[in-house]
Amino acid sequence: MAEPGKIDPMYQFEVQPIAHLFDIAGLPVMLTNSAVWMLVTGLALWLFMLGGMKQQLVPGRWQVAVESLTGFISSMLTQNIGPEGRKYTPYVFSLFMFILFANLLGLLPLGLIGISPFTITSHLAFTGILALVSFSIVLVVGFWRHGLHFFSLFVPHGTPLPMIPVIAPIEFVSFMVRPFSLGLRLFVAMTAGHVLLKVLAGFVINASNAGVGYGLTVGLASFVLMVGISALEILVAGIQAYVFALLTSLYINDAENLH
Repeated sequence: MAEPGKIDPMYQFEVQPIAHLFDIAGLPVMLTNSAVWMLVTGLALWLFMLGGMKQQLVPGRWQVAVESLTGFISSMLTQNIGPEGRKYTPYVFSLFMFILFANLLGLLPLGLIGISPFTITSHLAFTGILALVSFSIVLVVGFWRHGLHFFSLFVPHGTPLPMIPVIAPIEFVSFMVRPFSLGLRLFVAMTAGHVLLKVLAGFVINASNAGVGYGLTVGLASFVLMVGISALEILVAGIQAYVFALLTSLYINDAENLH
């Protein structure tokens, strides 16, 4: 917790217990703020999809939004993987939408009404699990379709025979690093933006408390910068969800087509 008069920018990332659920082997299982916001994200996404899947003859804006997003992900998979990519649309679409909603919900100014939003994508444990799930799908698809021939992925086509002992280990390490880099990219992007916003919020509050002069100079400048960065963070929230889905589709393409 921050000291009196100070704002701790890292406090917003702390996983805090809310209620005790049950025990497993003597260890307590707690309901945390992280779990609550996962549920909130899932509920918000479910309501969004429910409202946009009415299949009206003349679609409304909500239905158009859902269909456009579905078509966007389906088109991305078709372009990156080919016709086989359409069968991965449910997973990649769910991944994209869940990350997008989680990112956006964490930016809501709910502190004004006494609710502390929690950005679940600002935790490496969460983004890492999503990355490991995607990576596991790549491995399952690769070995299911190609068997041991899947290892040819680590020897690019046209590699001279003497270079194979050098290139293959490099390609293997690069392949194994994928889930780490996939999860780390989203985690860093969301954490950095939220820390910066919290620091600027501290400038605004402390400058306002210091007097009119500081409030109209440091405080006002920090507030204007906060507004600009908040708009940028909304853009980053969408971009990061797209990048995660795009890289997932590219990795699946390697498993499908052994490029």
